[in-house]
Order: sequence, then C-alpha cells, then structure tokens
Amino acid sequence: MILSVSRRTDIPNYYSEWFVNRIKEGFLYVRNPMNIHQISKIDLSPRLVDCIVFWTKNPLPMLDKLNDLQGYNYYFQFTLTGYGKDIEPNLPDKRKVLIDAFRNLSLKIGKDKIIWRYDPIVFTEQYTEEYHVKAIRTIAKSLCGYTDKVVISFVDLYAKTKKNMQGINMINLEKHRIEEFASKLSQIARENKMKIATCAENIDLSACGIEHNSCIDQQLVEQIIGCKIKAQKDKNQRGECGCIESVDIGSYNTCVNGCRYCYANYSDNKVKDNWKLHDPKSPILCGEISDKDIITERKLKSLKIEQISIFDIANEYGDNLC
Repeated sequence: MILSVSRRTDIPNYYSEWFVNRIKEGFLYVRNPMNIHQISKIDLSPRLVDCIVFWTKNPLPMLDKLNDLQGYNYYFQFTLTGYGKDIEPNLPDKRKVLIDAFRNLSLKIGKDKIIWRYDPIVFTEQYTEEYHVKAIRTIAKSLCGYTDKVVISFVDLYAKTKKNMQGINMINLEKHRIEEFASKLSQIARENKMKIATCAENIDLSACGIEHNSCIDQQLVEQIIGCKIKAQKDKNQRGECGCIESVDIGSYNTCVNGCRYCYANYSDNKVKDNWKLHDPKSPILCGEISDKDIITERKLKSLKIEQISIFDIANEYGDNLC
C-alpha cells in the first residue's frame, strides 16, 4: 500500500512525534470522516507499506526523526509559495526559514525524493500574475539543484474553501492569460533544471511545456522502491486527479497552518479543540476511543510485483537470451 501522510493535515509539521510513535508500535487508527464511529486499524509493517508520501508546508519537526523511518521508502511533497500571513498565517518566514528547510531536507533524502509545490495559485489585486511570476522565479533560483520538479495548481472553490476565503477578492483570469502566465512559469522551471506539471487541472497546458501530474505517482514510487507495483487510480479523488490508490491517515479540522485556501478545515474552533485533544502517544491522531466506536482492521497488502515476467527478462537481455 501507499501511505498518504496526509492530504487532510500537515502531519510532518504538527504531528511528527505521533507518527514516529505509530511507526515504532506498528499500527495506527484512522477515523472514517463519513462515519465518525467507524475506525480502521492500519498495519504499518514495512512488508505492507510500499512507500510513504508526506505532504507538508514545514518539514522542520521531521528532520531529526528521519532515522526512525529506516526500512521505509518515502518522498515529500513540500508546498512553498509566495503568500504572506494574510493567506498562510501560521507558517515560518519563507526566506529565512522554509527555503533552508527545503534545502536541508533535500540534502538528507535526495532531490529526487522532494517535490516543490507552488499551489494553489490565487489571483487577487495583491497577488497578481506578475507577483506570482516574481515569487516563483525567486524560489526556483533558491531551490535549483535541490529538486527536479515543481507542481502548480489553481485554487478550487469548494464549499469549505469559499468560507475560508471570505473577504479575499479573487480574480478569475481568462484562458489566454492563464496560458501566458503558464508559459512564463515553464520558462522559469527550465532555467532552473526542473520539470513543471499541474495538479488535478482540467486545463491543458501542454503547449506551454506543462504536463499533467500525479502527486502519488506510480512511476516515481517504482523508481524509489526499485520495484514494479500493481496499482489502480484512486477512486476517492477527483476525475482530473491522476494519483494512484493510497491510504490517507490524516483527519480533517486538525491542520494548524490556518491557510485561507484550505479545503480540509471548515472551523477554526474545531481545529483548536482537536489540537487540544491530540496525544502523541495515542493510536489515533486526535480525540479518544469511545464505547460507541467500532474498530476494524483494514485488509491491506503490498502492491509490489515480486515475480519477474519473461517479457521483463526479454526487455533487459534482448537477443542474449538465445
């Protein structure tokens, strides 16, 4: 299985101690967001976990815990944007802290295992096309040689996002302006030796040199683990999403970053309450197990294809088989 840590909350930033404790104990509990009394027990054995995908805006709390991940394969999705405190209120300073954090993480795990995300892109009177181009150029220069890829997306206004974005007057760009903007980003990526791709976007920007992306990417996973896997498209994601299936271990309304474009939080008060209920030693991220809860061990398996087919052998050795 692929373990997603996590689309729903920034576990490396706020819950890294809890996650490492769960790795050491070999299991964790995840509450079903659609049925709060239904809890899945997830086996974290290395024989089942093919790869871990970390999602974060600040990996600093994880840096001294990477040794605890020995025996596991993983990579990081690191979101680093040009927004100020009005959009991303609880993040450290980008220039003074987070760019160095990106570099340090890259040096520790390798640039092939860290992907820079500049997303979602929001256009306002302050955050104009020119502003984003300048921010992306500055960050790209700082990260040149520390990653091979940058991923972009444009904000999607879910119901939760609309609520969080109240008071921010967004500007919707026409298609030709999006394409002009994208072409500039593509050039910046090339200049800094990076591939550039979009995340779950309908718009086709291939003419601008921007490909569609799979954040939980089968090809990248296979490259990291050194083995082919058999995986299906993740049916729980949007149709535009190219990610393969994974098990997400996060919970909604638990991310303390406070980003205004967030789709995983709908109540600041709920986030504060959940944060108070967090226990790093608990098997579940936030809260307690009650008598009403039903715990079921989720049936999981490795996606690795261990057996080499005759076609793989032929591709590797060609005519030398005879």
